[in-house]
This record gives sequence, C-alpha cells and structure tokens, in this order.
Amino acid sequence: MATVVAFHAHPDDEVLLTGGTLARAAAEGHRVVVVVATDGSVGGPGDRPAVDRMVELRASAGVLGVHRVAHLGYADSGYGPVLFPDPPGRIRFARADADEAARRLADVLREEHADLLISYEANGGYGHRDHVKVHEVGERAARLAATPRIVYATMPRELLMRGLRIAQRLRLPYFYDAAIVPSAYSPRSSITHRIDVRPFVAQKKRAIAQHRSQLPGPARPLLALLPSAAYGLVAGREWFVDPAVRDTTAVRDDIFAT
Repeated sequence: MATVVAFHAHPDDEVLLTGGTLARAAAEGHRVVVVVATDGSVGGPGDRPAVDRMVELRASAGVLGVHRVAHLGYADSGYGPVLFPDPPGRIRFARADADEAARRLADVLREEHADLLISYEANGGYGHRDHVKVHEVGERAARLAATPRIVYATMPRELLMRGLRIAQRLRLPYFYDAAIVPSAYSPRSSITHRIDVRPFVAQKKRAIAQHRSQLPGPARPLLALLPSAAYGLVAGREWFVDPAVRDTTAVRDDIFAT
C-alpha cells in the first residue's frame, strides 16, 4: 500500500479538486494525508473569522476517509487585487518564505514516507496567488524529502471554455473570470490521468457539504436534494498531470499508475 499526500491551498480545495481520488485511494487501503497551506480565513484588518474552516476541513476529511490533516500554519492571502496585511502572529501564504514553507511540508512528507505528492501546476489552476505558491512550495518540498512522484491536480481547459460559452449564451454567472479561462488549468492534451470517481460521488457530495461557510444559503438544500447520479455528471471525474510522463496518448485511470 502507498501513502499519498495531497497539498492544497485552502480548506474545500481537497474536495473540489481531489475528493473522489482521495476517497478511492483510502477505500483501496492506501494511507491518505491532506496538508493545507492556509486555514482559509482571509479577513481584513481587525476582522475576526466567524467560522473555523479547519473544523470544516477535518469533518470533510473524515467523510473522505483521510487519515491525517495538517496545516502549515499560514493565513489565506485572498483572491483579488488587495493583499491584506498579515494577521497577528501569522504570515499570509503569498508572503511566506518559500524555502521555509517547503521545509514544513517536507517534514510531513518524510514523516509519512510519502510515495506520491499531489500539488498544483505552475499557473495555480486559475492564477490564485496561494495556488501558485502551492506549486512552488510543493516542488521544493518534494526535492527536499526525495518524494518519488508528484502530480498536479487540474481540469481540462476545454471543459471550462465550453461551460463559459454556455453561461454566456444563457446569461448566467460563471465560476471563473472570462479573461482567465483561456489560460486556466491544463489543455486536455497534457492531462495524463483521468480518474473515474463516480462510485465515490456520494462521499464527495457529503464532504463538500461539510464546508458550510463556503456554500451560499440556497445552495445547501439544493446540494442535499441533488441525486448522487446527477452530481456525478459534473463531479464524477478528476484530472491530473504527471510532469514525468512523456507519452500522454494513453490516459491513466489510477492515480498510482506511471
């Protein structure tokens, strides 16, 4: 059995990008560890977080079958033009020394004898400053800990482009800024792993429901009522890029396949 460490920027990223894959790995008997760089609390000067998102993360991890959750100790940098001052006693991840952060992550990788590190690609998916930093720190930590494999959680760019066109045609809001989508995540041609997680979408749905602070009021009952089969249509597959793989013509359906 192998040990996989999934390194994410914020609580809820573990479900959105890798929840089904982690649940599948745990069900197959592998050890699964989730490390987050930040606790997900942004807040401006003087703001106090109303919700402890690490509590939500631990609940989500329990649903997925994760064996350990770790936090590198940094504060969320937020998404947008404003990077708030550091909160008392902590550093926002975007300002963190990359070598120090890598040493913290490398300590976990060594403790766990990690066989596989899941991280993000260089563009951070959609350019979020914390996601970009996850890539940088993950690369350094894997070298420090001599972790044998690293893969990047991603999505097919073409899928996002199709969703954007539909949203624009129907005049609906979209998850991503239209200017970002053409360069977001990865083109389908570079994706090496497409994991079928439909048997685990019920777990994935329950896990995302634990992140109550991130679900707008109307979304909570809708998520609860949505059949797992319907949820599987949009969340039944997860994608990864293995930078060590040169032949991308054969897409793998097992995160541990090389």
